[in-house]
Amino acid sequence: MAKRGSNKPIRVGVLGVGRGQSFAAGASEAVGMKLVALCDTWADRLKQVGKRYGVATYTDFDKFLEHDMDAVILANYFHQHAPFAIRALNAGFHVMSETAANTTLAEGVALCRAVEKSGKTYMFAENYPFSAANQEMRKVYRSGEIGNAIYAEGEYNHAAEEDWRLSISPGFNHWRNWMPSTYYCSHALAPLMYITDTMPVKVNGLSMVETGSKSPNTARVADAGSVILCRMDSGAVFRIMGIMISSEHRVRYEVHGDKGLIGTATGNAWGGIRIHREEWLREGKPVERSYSPDWPEHGDLARRAGHGGGDFWTNFHFANAIRSGKPPYLDVYRGVAMCTVGILAWKSALADGAPLDMPDFKKESARKAHENDHWSPWPDGSGDGTAPPSIRGYEKPNAKALARSRGVWKRIGYKGKDV
Repeated sequence: MAKRGSNKPIRVGVLGVGRGQSFAAGASEAVGMKLVALCDTWADRLKQVGKRYGVATYTDFDKFLEHDMDAVILANYFHQHAPFAIRALNAGFHVMSETAANTTLAEGVALCRAVEKSGKTYMFAENYPFSAANQEMRKVYRSGEIGNAIYAEGEYNHAAEEDWRLSISPGFNHWRNWMPSTYYCSHALAPLMYITDTMPVKVNGLSMVETGSKSPNTARVADAGSVILCRMDSGAVFRIMGIMISSEHRVRYEVHGDKGLIGTATGNAWGGIRIHREEWLREGKPVERSYSPDWPEHGDLARRAGHGGGDFWTNFHFANAIRSGKPPYLDVYRGVAMCTVGILAWKSALADGAPLDMPDFKKESARKAHENDHWSPWPDGSGDGTAPPSIRGYEKPNAKALARSRGVWKRIGYKGKDV
């Protein structure tokens, strides 16, 4: 294996040839990586992508872990990351995992323990903090210009036409059809944590049912969106909103400090930022200014990457963490905390917004209380199925909705057993 501090390329294997192709393309000389292997159960697609990159391919994850490499990047299904991450860590690999780091509290406990035991680098591959706008807001906030955060808002609402949504959710048991509305909260929460360097300590959640876009149009049994309130360790309150309400596709962040406000200039996180200070707080600075920042470095590479440049920066920071031996900012504790916010918010939503305390996953005494908490909504055997997917419980789609959905899945070539 490449040693820490070595100039040799970090040999990387990627699990998942759908979303994983972004990571495969980014595992390049520019960040000191070399793609050496791919793994997926989708054999036909795997063969095509493997041929394109000229690397070894595996349909069996255990065989994949026998390949001569240094690190594994996980881009498999949302609710299946933690078990694969733990297996890779136990096998001696550095791991970067996309959302979600964990979808049960027990997984969060097990993942933290596995990282600590392995001594390997773990990074949560949440890409939204690394847009040019969000990196600039972190810089401005750390300068003290707007003071200390009192309140902040993060929105990630992926308004989607139903046929497109069905095309990325093939099969009735696909995780997107069952995911509670609070679970995919890291795109909204992570940039706020990154900008202010705070951690959640208490969570409230409320879920929203969107009847207008439901049956007979969709096989989805989960709710459309949610609002989460997080009390942070600084005392600030963050409001998190998302994920698939039909009103508007929007990615937006705003931080209110005791000296001013900073936020994205529009509902587009990749664009400009806006800074505002009231007249009596301006201290010689303009009351209002807006501008479009560039990345602090490597802008030429970031501009060519997806998700507002974030897909470049995740690989970049992962490689740097491996070489330096220092944990990345998005380490296992922040990754598990972000994902646990979604789990606790769902428990709260089912109790009509009751507040719940966030465990400190750095403390074994706190982890012990949750090591057997497997509460989850997934119907495919990866969870215990005890969590309802909607605040209305479980409502089976009607025959017309299922027939329409199956038609979309058939057109895209999906042949899964849960059609």
